[in-house]
Amino acid sequence: MTGSFETSVRIEAPPADVFAYLVDTDLVRRWMGGWGRLDAVPGGAVALDINGVPIRGEYVVVDPPHRVVFTWGVAGSESLPPGSTTVEITLRDEAGGTRLDLVHRDLPDEEAPRHATGWAHYLGRLAVAGIGGDPGPDPWASA
Repeated sequence: MTGSFETSVRIEAPPADVFAYLVDTDLVRRWMGGWGRLDAVPGGAVALDINGVPIRGEYVVVDPPHRVVFTWGVAGSESLPPGSTTVEITLRDEAGGTRLDLVHRDLPDEEAPRHATGWAHYLGRLAVAGIGGDPGPDPWASA
């Protein structure tokens, strides 16, 4: 079976500033770490290595500064192959900051808890980086 995971976070920066942290390789690396190669156009590559996990997919929708949709999966995984799930992120202006809503669809049931934990961790880091802060080294990188 597959399902969806949903979460939200408030970031004390305008949507245009936060959006850049979803599509610019160098900025994504500030909160997710590792290697990355992003081509933020529909059909463009999403390639991130997050603590040794090779995430691969492609952008489906790039609508600055409000919405980005991309596929997501792990190279070499049978349960979560590249591009097999979809992440949709919507940014809304909220009292001078941004409300980021994330929906991760088509997750195999056994992957949902791991992704819930991972998104909570990394969106917390994005909330720091998105206002120009330094989230510091990812404590998961040495785990």
